Amino acid sequence: QVQLVESGGGLVQAGGSLRLSCAASGTIYSINSMGWYRQAPGKQRELVATITVGGNTNYEDSVKGRFTISRDNAKNTVYLQMSSLKPEDTAVYYCNADVIGVRFYNYNYWGQGTQITVSS
Repeated sequence: QVQLVESGGGLVQAGGSLRLSCAASGTIYSINSMGWYRQAPGKQRELVATITVGGNTNYEDSVKGRFTISRDNAKNTVYLQMSSLKPEDTAVYYCNADVIGVRFYNYNYWGQGTQITVSS
């Protein structure tokens, strides 16, 4: 079993910055893609950013130039540096990871979510 533990959420004023972290622990042989998703009230969960084990990144259009995803493979941790935050970034942010785990099977895991609230 693998756990994803997120940290770094909170309340910030528009234009401010926050950094999210997500650490994976458990039976992990390797982690392929890691990413961040978000879900605002009344809306579907959407992709924010992903990063492969090799460092290739993908961003949702509205966060390009403002958010930066990175990872530390040695620590099985993914980060999301968020700047120039806007009220529309308010949502619960979830970490996601594709893990090669027990019996070398591929598993997909989600974190518990962390609330980001951007005030205007």
